[in-house]
Amino acid sequence: MTEFLAELIGTMILIIFGAGVVAGVVLKDSKAENSGWAVITIAWGLAVTMGVYAVGSFSGAHLNPAVTLGFASIGDFPWAKVPVYIAAQIIGAIIGALIVFFNYLSHWERTKDPAAKLGVFATIPAVRKPFSNLVSEIIGTAVLVMGLLFIGANDFTEGLNPLIVGALIVAIGMSLGGTTGYAINPARDLGPRIAHALLPIPGKGGSDWSYAWVPVVGPVFGGIYGAVFYKAMFTGAFGAAFWVLSAALALVLFGAASVELRKGRKAEKLKENTVS
Repeated sequence: MTEFLAELIGTMILIIFGAGVVAGVVLKDSKAENSGWAVITIAWGLAVTMGVYAVGSFSGAHLNPAVTLGFASIGDFPWAKVPVYIAAQIIGAIIGALIVFFNYLSHWERTKDPAAKLGVFATIPAVRKPFSNLVSEIIGTAVLVMGLLFIGANDFTEGLNPLIVGALIVAIGMSLGGTTGYAINPARDLGPRIAHALLPIPGKGGSDWSYAWVPVVGPVFGGIYGAVFYKAMFTGAFGAAFWVLSAALALVLFGAASVELRKGRKAEKLKENTVS
């Protein structure tokens, strides 16, 4: 198996199980309808585990452009292979989304909410504030890539690593994923969103392309920063990339915080004026 085909198949498996559980939870008249966030996060963790088991020995099972770019940014993966891996991941995600569409054929028409249908394929923030949503995606993906590097630095019984990686995904989803639906993977969001735009889903509505940049830019930045941060802290490689990216991250974090705090103060003043 080529590395291209391995990344394609692994990402396809990831989306079949990941988008599949979301479909089961949100689509009308599914037996899993309304089973909740815990079910979604656990199944996403298992989705990653199955993808890694399937193709880890062939490509390393990145299954995520943010992981590929993060590893490449610290010299753990050749830049020449990055375009091949990312192309395979996006194509695999599209194919996985198509399979989920066919699996739930009888439920699309029964589900009247367009947002629920889009949510099967792409992430939708709980509170739509793109600047803050970007921060959440950066943090979640940075934790993901650092976690993968932590795991890789330890010795486990042969075959156990994918389970530990799956547990990491569950932990991120339950701890940090409630804000945006934790894409933490550009291919996971972009590929299925493309599928949503192309598929003849009854009453599907728009594909929300105005938000689509957040689960791409956030994970890419977060993945690279997570890798660079790990390299700096655990190996002492405090290069220019670390300081530049740290400064950029500080600007994003403080910028988002200032926007939210300013809105909060305005809301408080408006409330006081209304009461008076």
